[in-house]
Amino acid sequence: MTYKYVNGRTLIGLLEPVTIQGGDGKQRIIMAKIDTGASKSSLDENLTKQLGLGPVLKSRLIKSAHGSKFRPIIEVDIEIAKKALRAEFTIVDRSHMAYQVLIGQNILKHGFLIDPVKHM
Repeated sequence: MTYKYVNGRTLIGLLEPVTIQGGDGKQRIIMAKIDTGASKSSLDENLTKQLGLGPVLKSRLIKSAHGSKFRPIIEVDIEIAKKALRAEFTIVDRSHMAYQVLIGQNILKHGFLIDPVKHM
């Protein structure tokens, strides 16, 4: 996949494949939803268990459309748009959501620009 760059930023769409390094050392590619309104990125709790991710570093009070709740936070090695990062993710039940991975501002601030009409 080729990416365009605008003023030194990588242009991505609202859906992007991300590579996640599992606890077993294997890499998995998972489609992620890009959400500029989310301050933190999040992972589905079942996906976290399947990939053997962790340990939990801390918990933080997170405000969402469903109210405020303490969520565990882990660090995960990911690659998005050919850029490797180590980032914090909150763990939450996303089984009712279309995507198990949500990429928020904590990752997007590392040089990404979102184009809502860009398709993979």
